[in-house]
Amino acid sequence: MPDDAWQVLALVAAAALAAWLVGVLIGVLVRRLARTSVVAADLSRRGRAPLRTLLVLIAVTLVLDAGPELGGWRDPVVRVLGLALIATVGWLVAVVVQVTADLAQARYDVDVVDNRHARRVRTQIGLLRRLAIVLVAVLTVGAMLLTFPSARTAGASILASAGVISIVAGLAAQTSLANVFAGLQLAFTDAIRVDDVVVVEEEWGRIEEITLTYVVVHVWDDRRLVLPSTYFTTTPFENWTRKESAVLGSVELDVDWTVPFDDMRAELHRLLEGEELWDGRVSVLQVTDAVGSVVRVRVLVSGKDGPTLFDLRCHVREGLVGWLQREHGRGLPRVRVEELSAAAGRRDPAGAPLPAGPAEGASLFTGSSEALERSRAFTGPSGAETADRDTPPGPGR
Repeated sequence: MPDDAWQVLALVAAAALAAWLVGVLIGVLVRRLARTSVVAADLSRRGRAPLRTLLVLIAVTLVLDAGPELGGWRDPVVRVLGLALIATVGWLVAVVVQVTADLAQARYDVDVVDNRHARRVRTQIGLLRRLAIVLVAVLTVGAMLLTFPSARTAGASILASAGVISIVAGLAAQTSLANVFAGLQLAFTDAIRVDDVVVVEEEWGRIEEITLTYVVVHVWDDRRLVLPSTYFTTTPFENWTRKESAVLGSVELDVDWTVPFDDMRAELHRLLEGEELWDGRVSVLQVTDAVGSVVRVRVLVSGKDGPTLFDLRCHVREGLVGWLQREHGRGLPRVRVEELSAAAGRRDPAGAPLPAGPAEGASLFTGSSEALERSRAFTGPSGAETADRDTPPGPGR
């Protein structure tokens, strides 16, 4: 290898080392600022690698461009370095987008009672961040392709056929595009937000993540439902926290007719008084049905959000059942059966009530001689006929 090549390689190594040291120095300065700035700390943590790589690539490219002709290998290396430089710039821009989005989301705290507006803004920021990163990636790839002369030459024909390509792409990716537009619609129409409490597919859970194509629902038992974005624009679902996080819930009990409802209301107020799960808005006990052998009682209570309300309903239900067991055991649901018979009120010579039996003169068929014949065919001779048959004939018979 000629001496000039060794000199150029030494200069390249020295330039790369110097650029790396400059990147380390910048990182130290940023970390000093990060002691008082959360943004600077996040930027230093995420942008350290792309910044140092960018400085090294710039230094090596400048040295190779300014160096003497070194044969046929320099131009391909410079081309590869140029592509890597463009990709690194895109990487650094994506990091800036991430840090900016995190800074914007940090301004909206969701750990408050009424966090509807904060959750809405955080959902929109998350989708905008994904869109921005996708746009940066597309522009980066496009800039890398434009470094090739053949790609620039084909650019005019590509633009001319953009209409046909868009139609073909739209038909080929119809479902995917529908999900993308549905995701944007969900984010900006306030139908659902991250951390909303929803009921989908007969499952209760929270919105954990909203992307451009799907929504993740964290179900109450720690399962995840992954649903396409179009599900929430085409299928009815329940959103318990769309307007506010506070919700109402009911507890229904079947009790006996003898339960004193005034005492039951007093017990409900005692259970709710001082209870942290109850937000103090609604506390109602009503008799909603009184048909059959039981009385239906509905208790309506309120909580600050869905999970809190679920725990409150369980607490109220358990407390009222325990009160019934302790104070009004006869008030538990029971079934009454009352039997009336023709022998009611009749007693035997010893004073005991007679068992129920058929009324006198009652038989299966009565009214004519033909009916009596049919009765004998089904049930045999009647008691009177049997008695007459068993009685011996008297003197006059």
